[in-house]
Amino acid sequence: MPSRAFERLGGFMRDVLGVYITLLKVLVPALVVVKILDELGATIWLGHVLAPLMQLFDLPPELGIVWATTLLTNIFTGMVVFFEIAGDMPLTVAQVSVFSALLLIGHSLPVEGAVARRAGVPWWATLVLRMGGALVFAGLLNAGYQLLGTGSRQAGLMWRPEPSASGFGGWLLGQFETLGMIFLIILALMILLAVLRWLKFERLIHMALSPLLKTLGIGRAAANVTVIGTTLGLTYGAGLLIRDVDSGVMSRRDSVLVLCFLGLCHSVIEDTLLILLLGADLWAVLWARLAFAILVIGLLARWPSHWLPVRLGASWR
Repeated sequence: MPSRAFERLGGFMRDVLGVYITLLKVLVPALVVVKILDELGATIWLGHVLAPLMQLFDLPPELGIVWATTLLTNIFTGMVVFFEIAGDMPLTVAQVSVFSALLLIGHSLPVEGAVARRAGVPWWATLVLRMGGALVFAGLLNAGYQLLGTGSRQAGLMWRPEPSASGFGGWLLGQFETLGMIFLIILALMILLAVLRWLKFERLIHMALSPLLKTLGIGRAAANVTVIGTTLGLTYGAGLLIRDVDSGVMSRRDSVLVLCFLGLCHSVIEDTLLILLLGADLWAVLWARLAFAILVIGLLARWPSHWLPVRLGASWR
């Protein structure tokens, strides 16, 4: 009996390591590329390119460098740059909420795009969905605030993050800490899924999400991944998604639709809490974003003859 338990434990840990190693093969090269691009000045250049777009949304052009940093790295790093560049600007709640829309959808593209590509969504689709989705969502929010005449009060900053350690050594240490944390989170997630499956709660999750997944044209097998990705982040959801697709549990079409949905709305707990510290409107950065993602993916799933999902799924290899 003990030997059987150890055998099951060994098999479980092999599954965890398999998911983690699959992600490492994607994450490590992407992180290195991001560092090289930053050293070559890509962030500054992209910031200048994005500056005119900021003015379309009634935002200061200086915020272009903040979005550029966020696109290449992550929301937290973008927040550090935000406080350095625009921390003392008198921005309204509407302006912060509109800018937050850009950050929430358009961030970490090299890393999350590489993960999405490994899971079946090509680079061009990630760029169109994330960049285009961010601009459209921000435009809709800006138009909504102007139409309703709300959000005119000045935004209040609730917290200022500390800058990360500078230099190559500080960057390297930060990446090791991030990768170590990813392993621990994947381990915890897979333990949780195993416990939920043992307690039969997994069926309840599927039943609860069934109406939403049906609206999005996604099969029930994607329920767990959708919950994990939406609440915790695209990277964690995609890691488990890759495992499910490789094992035949989930279809490639479902995996593409789930990844597209997560590209627009993921990590609603951590990212939303971070953005609220800037003084953004909760309704805009959470509920409106969720509704926008459901609308876009619902339309995508109903594309004539499902042409787009099939084409994306065909790009798996």
